[in-house]
Amino acid sequence: MSEDRTPVLTGGCQCGAVRYALFEPPEDVHICHCRMCQKAVGGPFAPLAPVRKGDFLWTRGSPAAFYSSTIAERHFCRDCGTPLTFHYVNSDWIDVTIGSLDNPEEVPPANQYGIEGRLSWFAGLAALPGEETSLPAAQKRRITSFQHPDHDTPPDWRPPQTATEMP
Repeated sequence: MSEDRTPVLTGGCQCGAVRYALFEPPEDVHICHCRMCQKAVGGPFAPLAPVRKGDFLWTRGSPAAFYSSTIAERHFCRDCGTPLTFHYVNSDWIDVTIGSLDNPEEVPPANQYGIEGRLSWFAGLAALPGEETSLPAAQKRRITSFQHPDHDTPPDWRPPQTATEMP
């Protein structure tokens, strides 16, 4: 990572093989409803946070890339599949997926694009009943998470391989 700049946000993939830093806050944070973005993130929309490429740096690993069209490229982790970025090939901007940020709550969308592809049931999502995820303590003890924590870790970090390695 660049030693003369301090990241304002960091993020990465689920397994920790690929990490990145943003050195300026994202601008025009948005969600995109186009069908290509839906397929790229495997969801009803893609939440994206654009920054200038000069304010973006891969800090661990190298992502895989997929050209989703003649004008757009997307990066993802080749190990765990996490979608990480979208950018137009001839642009000075790169968009990180909001869900790959360590603190996604800090980057709320302010706009929607590709609304011609917005799913008909999208507007009703907030009205759906909801409940928190909860598991009995005995069941929680049997679960081992292999997900990278939501912060930077030393270069030699690796996910725990057994429940006894869990913190």
